[in-house]
Amino acid sequence: MLHLNIRGLQDHSGWQAAQIALPRYDVAAMQQRTLVHPKWLHFGAGNIFYAFLAAAQQTLLNTGAADSGIVAVASHNFRAAEDKFKPHDGLSLLVRMHADGTSDKEVIGSVAGCLKADWQDGDWHRLQEMFRDPALQMVSFTITEKGYALCDMNGQLLPVVQTDLSAGPDRPRHTLSIVVSLLHSRFLAGGTPAALVSMDNCAQNGKKLRDSCLAIASAWAEHGFVSDAFLRWISDEKTVSFPWTMIDKITPYPSEKVARELTDCGVADMTISTSATGSISAPFVNAEVTEYLVVEDAFPNGRPPLEQAGVYFTDRLTVERSEKMKVGTCLNPLHTALAIFGCLLGYRTIAAEMQDPELTALVKGIAAESLPVVEDPGIIRPEAFIQQVLTERFPNPAIPDTPQRIATDSSQKIPVRYGGTLQRYKTRGLSMAELRYIPLVFAGWCRYLLAVDDAGRPMELSPDPLLPQLRPLLADITWNDPSSLGARLKAILAKDSIFGVNLYEVGLGQPVEDAFRSMLEGPGAVRNTLKRLMREKN
Repeated sequence: MLHLNIRGLQDHSGWQAAQIALPRYDVAAMQQRTLVHPKWLHFGAGNIFYAFLAAAQQTLLNTGAADSGIVAVASHNFRAAEDKFKPHDGLSLLVRMHADGTSDKEVIGSVAGCLKADWQDGDWHRLQEMFRDPALQMVSFTITEKGYALCDMNGQLLPVVQTDLSAGPDRPRHTLSIVVSLLHSRFLAGGTPAALVSMDNCAQNGKKLRDSCLAIASAWAEHGFVSDAFLRWISDEKTVSFPWTMIDKITPYPSEKVARELTDCGVADMTISTSATGSISAPFVNAEVTEYLVVEDAFPNGRPPLEQAGVYFTDRLTVERSEKMKVGTCLNPLHTALAIFGCLLGYRTIAAEMQDPELTALVKGIAAESLPVVEDPGIIRPEAFIQQVLTERFPNPAIPDTPQRIATDSSQKIPVRYGGTLQRYKTRGLSMAELRYIPLVFAGWCRYLLAVDDAGRPMELSPDPLLPQLRPLLADITWNDPSSLGARLKAILAKDSIFGVNLYEVGLGQPVEDAFRSMLEGPGAVRNTLKRLMREKN
């Protein structure tokens, strides 16, 4: 059997026979160098990190363009991070899945270590030392949209953030409090510049990261925990930059089918596990081949030459246009729509949904409603991007992506994926009266929140931080009784924190209510509502 650890890499002929590519550098030596003087730390080492960012750094290591790897940092769920890293010496298997059913397999060895960002743990002192090291160039993040939030939907500070602001930088618990505390260590050690790089799927991700970090630093300065000089240092993008980015790569949960294929190739211990908190992990990552990363080139202490691994480095405006194109028009809104209706209609894969004529018409309609207000970034044409998404990426049967996964944290995604489009309609003075597909998605999401599928069966909802606040607002609505709706949606639809605008103020509140009411007409009502819209549009 082939063993995914540093010792197991010595079986070159076995890995070659399994057609699995190996790192072309000394992994153990690279790990040692990196842990002494790291240049790149990363918070949130999940699937997209291993499938994209770690793979990109491996490309540089393989060609000699880099001599150090990445140190992963876990700011929560420490046990899961440890279980993923330690048994395999930080190695991971990447399976790139082509639409024709073939795949490319590669052992990723660029992750040099995994440290726990826990002030009560011994790793904390090592992290402080790494942040003090002038060699550190960038700290990157894939912590999801909710990871940057300091407040709940009512604008109240999260309890963990309240505690952090009162306790100061010595005992931080929220991820961004941890980061600001570590930056304070860097400041006290001489303040060598560094870049903090969000690589999450959200609009203006660099601004979100910067705003939250500065809010924490300002509160600590106000309470006397840190100096005004530190606040000036972290606020100056010549010393601490927050580059904006656009990232795109579909990386679903680990597939049992892929696990079996790897086992059949002779690779040991390819087990998929689920933690007590519900997180799913495996020693491998399966992902599509297509990938885009567009980064604002603002790195005051240098950066890895990731352009040699296919990364675009450009100016902020181009990044913003690329992000708006992808997140607000060409991919993510379509993904969310498929997630919502896929859950309601009982689908288990995105690819299967793309064989459904009503759902394909829905996502094409959303794209058509969004395109009039999208700006062409120049490096990627929106029309070509959408065509690739609809004809190659979403229908790829080799990608075992589920609507249930995509539906996770929908309340955090909707303002990002749809709010920008509605705001651009509003600011440009364009009428929203003809919009039909986007309001239908909002109605579908509200219908989804009832936790009953289109056949009337109870349906498990994907994790979402706002479920405890949203579901009680719908408690008196009965899925097969349209008269039960009343005015109960108004409390949700008026929230610009969810939709980017107050839907009633832009004339969309009533259309959403009407579509939602139609979806309450009993078994098959969601499907019938979709069909009705398609007939009206045709």
